[in-house]
Amino acid sequence: MVASSRRAGSGVAAGEVLAQLRRLSATLATAESLTGGRLAASLTAVPGASDVFRGGVVAYATEVKVAVLGVPEEVVASVGVVSAQCAAAMARGVRALTGATYGVATTGVAGPTEQEGKRVGTVFVAVAGPDGGPTLALELPGSREQVVSRTCAEALGALLAVLADAPGPTG
Repeated sequence: MVASSRRAGSGVAAGEVLAQLRRLSATLATAESLTGGRLAASLTAVPGASDVFRGGVVAYATEVKVAVLGVPEEVVASVGVVSAQCAAAMARGVRALTGATYGVATTGVAGPTEQEGKRVGTVFVAVAGPDGGPTLALELPGSREQVVSRTCAEALGALLAVLADAPGPTG
């Protein structure tokens, strides 16, 4: 499922995401391309993050997306790395790689120039959990820094929405 959005970042704090993960007794891992580790850094800046954050992969190169995160070469060849399919595969891949309950991934074009014929600000964010998860297609205006910052905010917002709908732990 791909949802579209043209709005800027949601302003969700990393601490809110971590609190929801704790509530669910769940863990998280990140797979980042255009955000270059910024999403993981925002999460680990919160004291106590280590109890729910398992780790992350910065897969800037296509080869790393394929070899480490398991993005199918067919996806790269047919739709490219700036795509909903790549983002979803990255999220599933980091979840499998780290054993996390949830994986969240970012891929897209931060600029200064187009990539794969896609405009600066074209971004895909995916969440993968036990029951799958959404992939967002975003068009984010602004500078390279603004696109990266807004992508992180959108990723946290998408994850928080999934966590809010998740059933709590049983027992």
